[in-house]
Order: sequence, then C-alpha cells, then structure tokens
Amino acid sequence: MSKLVTIYGGSGFVGRQVARRLAARGWRVRIAVRRPDEALFTRTYGAVGQVVPVLCNIRDADSVRAAMAGADAVVNCVNLLGREGKSNFDNVLVGGAGNIARIAAETGVGQVVHLSGIGVDAGSPSRYVAAKAKGEAAVLQHFPAAVVLRPSVIFGNEDYFYNRFASLTRLGPLMPVPGLSTRIQPVHVDDVAEVAAMAVEGRVDSGIYELGGPNVLTVREIVQQVLTTVNRRRLVLSMPLWIARIGAGALGLAETLTGGLFRNRLLTRDQIVLLSQDNIVSPDAKGFADLGIQPTAPAAIIDTYLWRFRASGQYEVMREPAQPLNGE
Repeated sequence: MSKLVTIYGGSGFVGRQVARRLAARGWRVRIAVRRPDEALFTRTYGAVGQVVPVLCNIRDADSVRAAMAGADAVVNCVNLLGREGKSNFDNVLVGGAGNIARIAAETGVGQVVHLSGIGVDAGSPSRYVAAKAKGEAAVLQHFPAAVVLRPSVIFGNEDYFYNRFASLTRLGPLMPVPGLSTRIQPVHVDDVAEVAAMAVEGRVDSGIYELGGPNVLTVREIVQQVLTTVNRRRLVLSMPLWIARIGAGALGLAETLTGGLFRNRLLTRDQIVLLSQDNIVSPDAKGFADLGIQPTAPAAIIDTYLWRFRASGQYEVMREPAQPLNGE
C-alpha cells in the first residue's frame, strides 16, 4: 500500500500545492481542515479515494491525533493572519504547531515538515512574527529532526501580496504605500510546495531552510511590477509608518466595535511591522541552491493571474495597436 501523508491546512494556498504534488507521486493524502466540506475540491488531485479531506482543529490534541492516525509523514501548512473566532496566534501558530509535532513524535511518524517564515523572532513587536517563532521552536523541541521551511513572501495565483497591490490600483490615481524601500525576495508557491514534497519523501535533510526567489526587490519595485502588468499608471506615494499605524489602529478598532462583522483585511499593525523590515534570505542559510532547485521569478508568473485587474481584463490585448508584420 502507498504511503500516507497528513497535511494540516492542506486546502490552503500552499497546502493544496503540496497535496497536488504528493498525490501525483503516488502518496495517499489526508487533508486535515476545520471545514472538510469546503475542501472537497482537493479530492480531484488524485484517483478516487486517494485524497480525502477530514475534520481537524489543531487546537485540539485529540483531533490532531485522529487526523494523524497511520500517517507516515505530516506537513503543517496552517497559517493565521488574524483572530478568527476562538482561533488566535497563540493557540494556532504556537499551540497547534506544538500539538502536531508532539503527537507525531509520540506516534512514531517518520517525517514532520513545518511551514514557518523568514525573519521569525520571538521578540518581534509583531504578534504574528513572534508567534511563528515560538511555534517553530515548539516543533523543534518535540521533533528535532523536523524540516522547517522559512519562505519569504509567497506569490502565486491566490496570494495575499501581489493581488493586494493589484486591487489597490483600481482605487484611484494615487497609491500611498508604507515601506517602499523595504527589500523582499518573493518566492513562488510552486517552489515552496516542491521543497515540502521533497522533504516528505525524505529527500531533504532535517534542519531550517530559508526560501527566497531569484530577485531581491524593494516594495516600490514590486508595486511597479504590478502597475506594468495591469497596464495602469498610478502615482506611488510613500506613506509614513506613523500614518499607517493610525490607519491600521482605526481599522482594528472598527473590527472590535462591530464584533467582527467588519473584518480588517486592508492593513493591520502586524502587516506594518512586516513592511518595515527586510524579508530576504540570510547569507549563510540553507536554501534552494542546497536542494538543486532554481526558483522562479515573479516576472515569469504574475501576468498569468493579475490580468484580471486590467481595465478590460482578458480583453485588454484586443485594445492594443496591431503590431507590424515583418518589421514593417
């Protein structure tokens, strides 16, 4: 019988790509998520019965244990950008990650792969970054042989980065953006998923790997990439961080006062901290080069999904002037 992998958060942005790869390589895949009915699309990644979504809440140890039963390997792709009901940074990114690693060690799972992030720091003013660091530490405490992946900002069809900037281009002629000089090393979701799949297969030595794309770009350069791709002209303005903090605070207050009816998906204080710090691979870190992988540049990919933000969407090309034939 083929081997079984449990992917916690397997229906998410990164998890679904890991699931797709492992299913193609013959693994049985268990997708552990809070709402399995919303993850039924993952069943199409393999043959009938090869990919199965199951109910799991990683805050609950018994739930984690049930989803892990019989697994040869586990991958933790669960992420949380803000409070959602009873889920918060501490009980998901720290406690949940610890549950997965501890139970994997107790039940004899062969491999644990944990998705973290570049720049994790337990002392960070960002609650998100601090929780990711503590979660990573909990994983290594319980399962020292785990493979920990620290990607830079991940881009791809459903990312929260390039798509966010592209959506802002629709709001008017001005684009005020904080942290324009911050350097980022965007990494393609497929490249991160490939490393995770290799780790599940035992082709990656235990340890921490920092994953960044081939280009180090400032936020201003990334915004310009987006503007070029969506064929829009906007005046990009540097928003002072103190103004951004005020705006994020007001949005957070609105979320609190409405009891969560208004969800702040525009700008949070944690995101401001992230935009104020470089997010690039450390010079001495293990990464793609150690694994024989050439990462993909954003310029090769973003046109395939940001076209929908152009004024005429997929019909934009029909409005462009015809090109002369034979150089005439």
